Amino acid sequence: MADSDPPADGPPAEAFAGLFRVTETDVDGGQLRYYGEPLVDSRRLERRLWPLFRDQGYEVRLTSESNSEEDPFTGIEIDRTRHVLVATPHSTGIDGIPWTNVAFALLTVLSTLVAGARWYGTIDTVGDALVDPMAVLAGWPFALAVLSILGVHELGHYALSRYHGVDASLPYFIPLPNVIGTMGAVISMRGRMPSRKTLFDIGVAGPLAGLVVACVVTLVGLGLPPVPTPAIPIEFNYPLLVQWLADLTGQPIDYPAGMTVNPVVFAGWVGMFVTFLNLIPVGQLDGGHLVRAMVGERQATVGALVPAALFALAAYLYYVQHAAFNAVFLWVFWGVFTMAFAYAGPATPIYDDALDTKRVLLGLVTFGLGILCFTPVPFELAL
Repeated sequence: MADSDPPADGPPAEAFAGLFRVTETDVDGGQLRYYGEPLVDSRRLERRLWPLFRDQGYEVRLTSESNSEEDPFTGIEIDRTRHVLVATPHSTGIDGIPWTNVAFALLTVLSTLVAGARWYGTIDTVGDALVDPMAVLAGWPFALAVLSILGVHELGHYALSRYHGVDASLPYFIPLPNVIGTMGAVISMRGRMPSRKTLFDIGVAGPLAGLVVACVVTLVGLGLPPVPTPAIPIEFNYPLLVQWLADLTGQPIDYPAGMTVNPVVFAGWVGMFVTFLNLIPVGQLDGGHLVRAMVGERQATVGALVPAALFALAAYLYYVQHAAFNAVFLWVFWGVFTMAFAYAGPATPIYDDALDTKRVLLGLVTFGLGILCFTPVPFELAL
């Protein structure tokens, strides 16, 4: 094809008149690439070209790349930066069996079964699972509860991604041989966010769906009999939401020495703690998406304040409350973690129009529910 001819199935260069001057086109690994010079600012360019490419099954992004050229007079290599419109095929379907997702899910089922068996006291250590594999099956109520909360949380994101036509992966569960048996679950957002509405809907669906299941799990666990205190050197403190659910059902959450709540209650605690952490309003966390959708670019200011707030909380616990080191370290760790999130920033919608009032109110309610899942000292290690 000629340098200025459109790639196969791509819009012709004439369609970009007044927006982008095309000098060369190419196809690379299924991507359509238009090289040239923007005639308007990048945000306006992407907004104008987005529907043109979307109608033909592509998502477009303006990027730049270095290109070395030899000066015809001196023969010296000169690095030049050129602009590229990169159009990627748009897809929201699942291509074949997601074997990686399946493998990680099965490993997480195993790791949460082991964690649950430890809470029920049928094994004392992870190594005991190798000696008596059948004892691990006793942990199934805890494993089912934890995986249900995490799975519904991520499937909430996935369902709204599909609804809005944004490409996203199925959930990836993360196995880990700790007292929970997992580091949670994530989905990969491969598509771009068309609008603040889309960003909000996808961001809010996970925490709300997961929290509903966490509350149901907690209510079920409160109705189950207590168990002997397992040989795990950790004590959990309950957020307001767990305390309110206990008051609502008239069930205790504190037992005499030697006994503790059913591990299913602990699974509900895990779900609420995960909900709070996800709602921290910074970067690519769910809370960061919500704030970006609700207040626009001012989210950068909020995101910059979050690490400072977490460091301040750690200092308060250490100097005023004289809390255990593990609580202080937890919030210092998350302070550093959120600094990285703040630097990376949240997703940027193509169309940055203000969010409607109903969604803003729902966002405020969601953050309020997140606060009910918070406790300054979530757990204490009995070392």
